[in-house]
Order: sequence, then C-alpha cells, then structure tokens
Amino acid sequence: MNAMTPPSDFVITAPKRDWLKALRAVRRLLADKDDTVQVFEIMRSLNGRATRDGYLQLLLTAQGGRIAYQRRELPEVLMDRAMLATYPVGSVAAHYLAFTEAGQISADGLADVSRQAARPEGIDLVHPVAWYGRRIRDTHDLWHILTGYDLTGLGEACLVAFSYAQTKALGWALIGTGAALRGARQPGYKFARAIWEGYRRGRSAAWLPGQDYEALLAEPLEAARSRLGLQPPALFDAIPVAARNHALPKTA
Repeated sequence: MNAMTPPSDFVITAPKRDWLKALRAVRRLLADKDDTVQVFEIMRSLNGRATRDGYLQLLLTAQGGRIAYQRRELPEVLMDRAMLATYPVGSVAAHYLAFTEAGQISADGLADVSRQAARPEGIDLVHPVAWYGRRIRDTHDLWHILTGYDLTGLGEACLVAFSYAQTKALGWALIGTGAALRGARQPGYKFARAIWEGYRRGRSAAWLPGQDYEALLAEPLEAARSRLGLQPPALFDAIPVAARNHALPKTA
C-alpha cells in the first residue's frame, strides 16, 4: 500500500457535494459500464459524511472496535492467491478466488483505479476514516460473491443498489437510479425491478461493513449467506445471463 502521512494539523472534513460533476460522471458510466474511474468520481463528488459515519457505526458493533484498532489492509489478504487456494472447496475464499480469476480482476486493480479519482491528499492517507473508505472499496468483489451478483451490467447495478442500502453513500444511489431508469427503457426483462430488489436485499441483510472478513473467508459460502440474511436474488436470477448487459449497454 502507498501510505501517505498527513500534515500534523490535518483534519478530514466532509467534502461539499458536486452534483454537476457527479451527473457528468454517471452519464459516462452508463455509456460504458467498464469505465470504473467514473464510479470513484461519483462517490467522491456525492458521498459527503457517509464514510465518516460508516466508520463511527463500525466502532459501535461487537467486533468493530477490534477491527478498527487493527486496521488491516484487506488487499494484503485478498491478493495472496496462494493462501486463498488453501481454503476448502465451497468456502467464501474459494469462490472469491475463482470469481476474480475468471473475471481477471483484483483488489489491487480496483485500488489503482480509485487513485485516479482521489483527492490530492490521496485515498491512501494514514487516517482511520480513509482506512474505512479503503475497506469498503476493497470488499466490493467479496460483496459480489456474497450477494450472488455477477460482473454484467445488471449485476453491477444490483450490487450498487445493495451497497447504497448498506452504506447510505449517495453516490451509489445516483448510479443505481441511473441504471434503473436506463433498464426500465429496455424491453423484455424486469431490469429496474431487479435493481430495486438489490436495494431491498441490502436493507434486510446484516451490515456487511462490520464483518470480520478474514474469518468470513473460511466459512462455507451458503452458510455465510444464510447467517447474513442474503436470500437468493430471485428477480436477478430469472434474467438470462446473456441479457444482463442489455440493462447497461455499452455505447462507447
């Protein structure tokens, strides 16, 4: 990790929301779902106090004080493919390893993209709130595994709606709303309803940012989903995989 030490008088403040910049970024993202930099532009423009509030919420959970005190940087775990390969078949770790290898994605890759949209002081700041923001970023693909949403346009949109329900970060709400409006114009499938289902699942599930992810990796995936209240996404699963990118077609 490229850690950055802030000045001695540095204080993290909630950035002013920039709706114009966020709307421009969401338009670019809806034109090309793989333009991941736009996700971080939107989040930086709209999230306000959500990251700080999430960190404070973590401290109030049963394990959160210990997790926050340890401040583990999750890419150190999630990029250790040799270690992940030692977990049993069916575990969260085994599914995560297979998912990231099949999708040719990684926690480090997502971190590198996030730095392209970071404020001048950087997302790698040595500060508890910045650490919590990295924690949310670094668990995105784990949330894919837990929720059952794939890497298609619809899968990402559903996970975005789920993430808004879990984090109250307004950037997720804008992306999810834009995707739902785009999906509602596509004939044949209930794309918008599947995205709304993602939000409702996020509301009803356990609070994922408070999980001990290193312990979670060892759990059987289905047992973890049951414990966390993550029932299968019925509307999403009913849409054929071949049709899921139609919800967010690439035009660029």
